[in-house]
Amino acid sequence: MSKPLVGVVMGSDSDLPIVKDALEVMESLGVPFEVKVISAHRTPERATEYAASAEERGLEVIIAAAGGAAHLAGVLAALTPLPVIGLPIKSATLSGLDSLYSIVQMPSGIPVATVAINGAKNAGILATQILSVKDTSLRAKIKAYKEKLANDVEKKCLRLDEVGYKNY
Repeated sequence: MSKPLVGVVMGSDSDLPIVKDALEVMESLGVPFEVKVISAHRTPERATEYAASAEERGLEVIIAAAGGAAHLAGVLAALTPLPVIGLPIKSATLSGLDSLYSIVQMPSGIPVATVAINGAKNAGILATQILSVKDTSLRAKIKAYKEKLANDVEKKCLRLDEVGYKNY
C-alpha cells in the first residue's frame, strides 16, 4: 500500500470491529491509511506526538474513533491543522450519546467533523471525499460509489413494485 493519507486512530482495540467498516470502504476506494490504538487519557503523550507529527508524515485526514468520554478526536484536532473526523463509538452506559456529545460539542476554533454513532463507513467515505478535493481519481470513485448506491435503491423499488410488499 502507498504512503498513508488517512490516519485512523481508536481509543481502544475494542473499537476495531466498528472501525473496520471505515477501513474496508477506504481500501475498496484505494485510499492508503494507517491504523493505531492511541488513548487521549491513557497515552496522552502518544496522542500529542501522533497529532503533532501527522502533517509532516504525509497524513491529510485523521479519523478518530472513541467511546465514553471520547476526547480523542478533540485532542487530536487541537494539535494538528489537518481535518479530523470524529467517530463516536456506542457505549454500554449511554448507548453512544456520551461519545457523540463529547465529539460534537467542540469549542470555537477547534472543529471536528462528526459522523453518526458507529458510523464508520461514513467516516471512511468522508475522509475519501476530503481527499478527492485535490485527487480527481478519488472523486471519480466517489461518484461511482454513489451511483451504485442509487442503482441499488432503484432495483429495490422495482422489485417491490413487481412482487408487492407482502412478498418482498
